[in-house]
Amino acid sequence: MGPPSSSGFYVSRAVVVLLAGLAAALLLALAVLAALYGRCARVPPSELLHRGVPGAATSRPSTQEEPRPTGHTRPTREPAGTTTPGNGRPPGPWDQLRLPPWLVPLHYELELWPRLRPNESWAPTLTFTGRVNITVRCTVATARLLLHSLFLECESAEVRGPLSSGTGDRTAGRVPVDDVWVAFDTQYLVLELGGALQPGGRYELQLSFSGLVYQDLREGLFFNVYTDQGERRALLASQMEPTFARSVFPCFDEPALKATFNITIIHHPSYVALSNMPKLGQSARRDANGSTWTVTTFSTTPHMPTYLVALAVCDYAHVDRTERGKEIRIWARKDAIANGNADFALNLTGPIFSFLEDLFNISYPLPKTDIIALPTFDNSAMENWGLLIFDESLLLMQPNDQVTDKKAVISFILSHEIGHQWFGNLVTMNWWNDIWLKEGFASYFEFAVINYFNPKFPRNEIFFSNILHNVLSEDHALVSRAVSLKVENFTETSEINELFDLFTYNKGASLARMLSSFLNENLFLSALKVIDDQNKILLPATVKSIMDRWTRQSGFPVITLNVSTGAIKQEPFYLGKVKNETLLAHNDTWIVPILWIKNGITQSLVWLDKSSKIFPEMQVSAYDHDWVILNLNMTGYYRVNYDTLGWKKLNQQLEKDPKAIPVIHRLQLIDDAFSLSKHNYIEIETALDLTKYLAEEDEIIVWYAVLVNLVTKDLVFDANSYDMYPLLKKYLLKRLISIWNIYSTVIRENVAVLQDDYLALVALEKLFETACWLGLEDCLQLSRELFKNWVNHPENEIPSPIKSVILCYGVALGSEKEWDFLLNMYTNKTKEEERIQLTYAMSCSKDPWILNRYMEYAITASPFAFNETNIVEVVAASEVGRYIAKDFLVNNWQAVSERYGTQSLVSLMYIIGRTISTDLQITELQQFFGNMLEEHQRLTVHAKLQTIKKKNLENKTRNARMMAWLQRNT
Repeated sequence: MGPPSSSGFYVSRAVVVLLAGLAAALLLALAVLAALYGRCARVPPSELLHRGVPGAATSRPSTQEEPRPTGHTRPTREPAGTTTPGNGRPPGPWDQLRLPPWLVPLHYELELWPRLRPNESWAPTLTFTGRVNITVRCTVATARLLLHSLFLECESAEVRGPLSSGTGDRTAGRVPVDDVWVAFDTQYLVLELGGALQPGGRYELQLSFSGLVYQDLREGLFFNVYTDQGERRALLASQMEPTFARSVFPCFDEPALKATFNITIIHHPSYVALSNMPKLGQSARRDANGSTWTVTTFSTTPHMPTYLVALAVCDYAHVDRTERGKEIRIWARKDAIANGNADFALNLTGPIFSFLEDLFNISYPLPKTDIIALPTFDNSAMENWGLLIFDESLLLMQPNDQVTDKKAVISFILSHEIGHQWFGNLVTMNWWNDIWLKEGFASYFEFAVINYFNPKFPRNEIFFSNILHNVLSEDHALVSRAVSLKVENFTETSEINELFDLFTYNKGASLARMLSSFLNENLFLSALKVIDDQNKILLPATVKSIMDRWTRQSGFPVITLNVSTGAIKQEPFYLGKVKNETLLAHNDTWIVPILWIKNGITQSLVWLDKSSKIFPEMQVSAYDHDWVILNLNMTGYYRVNYDTLGWKKLNQQLEKDPKAIPVIHRLQLIDDAFSLSKHNYIEIETALDLTKYLAEEDEIIVWYAVLVNLVTKDLVFDANSYDMYPLLKKYLLKRLISIWNIYSTVIRENVAVLQDDYLALVALEKLFETACWLGLEDCLQLSRELFKNWVNHPENEIPSPIKSVILCYGVALGSEKEWDFLLNMYTNKTKEEERIQLTYAMSCSKDPWILNRYMEYAITASPFAFNETNIVEVVAASEVGRYIAKDFLVNNWQAVSERYGTQSLVSLMYIIGRTISTDLQITELQQFFGNMLEEHQRLTVHAKLQTIKKKNLENKTRNARMMAWLQRNT
């Protein structure tokens, strides 16, 4: 899922071997990269089932209760002394977190009939009915059947069998169904039978059901209402991942339980129906009222999990092309198709499929691919096999998207979701605890795709910017979880959804990249197929052993090199290193691949497989000009520290000839040094020393790393840092003017060239924001020019990368006239993203009365809804606004509470108090908010305020040292 995608297809024996290897690589957390998986015959039966091979047994948790013996019936009353759950039933398999292993689904015949009609006023919910016949194989004699069902009304249930062959055996007998009931807490539908199913027998469960379709819920079946060609219209779509299939049809809703599907959709004749496979046929059906509906059937799917079942019912147009004989269609609003908004994605999709087929040497097994752009899909995308679903903002180009990163975003997300057709769809994790395998690998291979189509893209720098920087900033030794969880006993949808996070996507991608780096890419790709004969690279342990250290424990190491001795040590990275580390419970080490350079020349790979080791080849002398950098291209998932001499050597090289150090390593040095200083591994002065050379730095992404670490929000808004401002201004402007001149000239003379400069599109906002904050007159003047030009000619859009900065300074440097213009623009905008941008810009005013009026508009029944965000919080977070917001709350806190909820007052307390550094300030703030908060809120805010105070005191100490350093160096 996207950032955070036929009956009887035949493959050769060679391809089966490749599929087996690919499956092994993903399913066992790369463990099998070091094992012998040459032929399918050597794969255990549980893995055969996992790959969708019918007739194979499955391995399941051993905590399940044994199935009820033949002839037993469910007790009609509770036995004496039995503890019963809340539903009044005795304890049983319905209390277990996972399905019992008694039935293996083989095939679904699924029919769905949503009552979506055009040209009507759609209520918040619609109804749907359905039927499903599930062919199963029984593994253990049982007269009790469990499958998943949630929020469905089961209207009939029958069991037929044993079947003589295949499905549709009309001669099979019936097994009596004595009772049907729901275990709501565990989301099971339970069928109590009058006789037992026999091991090895194939049976068919026949169920009829009904349910509800909700608007914009993005769970199970949902519908969007939108405008197209000047009319209000509606469409219906599905989202089954991770556990929403059970709310659409009763099923065995676990990822390892793959089956084939024949899907039928009944829909209004004016709509088109889409599903995973091509349309097989159509017919007509009349309902009880005599209305005619269209019945669309689809071809049989390959074996796949329930979370990949997909359907859409819409009044859309499409564009199409053929790639290697297979049809690709992109569906969108008719206006969007007519305007060519889907053309970019269409022309990219086919080549991505072809590239990945060639890369993996495995053909895409489906005969077609549909991609549909929904008006609302929570800014997300889903990789359903054969029917990918996107939020239209992530798939369609708009006319004003030319100087943005939109093409890159579409390229990345398309690559990610198409990558899932192999990683996740063709090969699926056994359970959600290994979700990082499909999401991490799909995220990693985004960059292989982008690099192939854009060979000039700075691949390492983009990976750092998009993936590595964010996750290294959040990860640490005491983080709550590893990427690969050791337990499988969580089934709550909320718990599973929490796994779709930064660690699954970004850390997963980083670990895949690290694996590729120490195997080398060609061997890595081969390893995804089979690695039993690998003898090209000497490893210190099996690949499984190496990777388990990184996937099964939290955090990452700091690698410290003493260049005087060549000694390297590793230690866990903590958010704030303490002197007595024995108090911290993290005793594990990592097996660390260290690629490195000396004087710009790549050296041989070495391994740190224990807490410390000596590498004499890494020594340098205080009297020569040698320098060493560990972690070549930042492919290792760790930070690097050096002894005093090591940092000194690197600083000297930056001042002497910065271009001798590659861009990715200038980025690395800045990012590692500032992070390590922030968390007490090195002194802040060491990090600041690395910035002396910046007058010679012309790579904007390196400047971005400097500015996000140096000019932080805390620094900008902290009144205590005002004394530092003139020093920082003098120091930075002297160095920043060169890079500023490059990009201000581009903005003025040929802004279109930025379209192909992805890193500039990422970094420009921070550069402009800092230059204007430091009072660079040319920045302020350029802001005035661009803002004025836009006000006078709104069709002349402000360049997207710097639009937020220009809007903010246009208001800050302007008057009521400019503020009112933005308000008028806000009322005429329909896109939420644009409206949010304008709400933040209006908070940049320096006039207290304008900010006060802004908040009054927000809490009163004014014509301005401001529903996108909490305006009082927005104002309070601005440089001037926190004082205005505090005064505003004195007389308006009840209205604010009614408008935004009582929790918003707690948030406002933290925002207004973000600079507190004494207990007296905490007491004053608590007294100020005392009458506004509820009792339970008053009890919890004190600890949070103490945390804020502690952080600010640490910043105060850090800032004092920064000031002293700036005084010595300006």
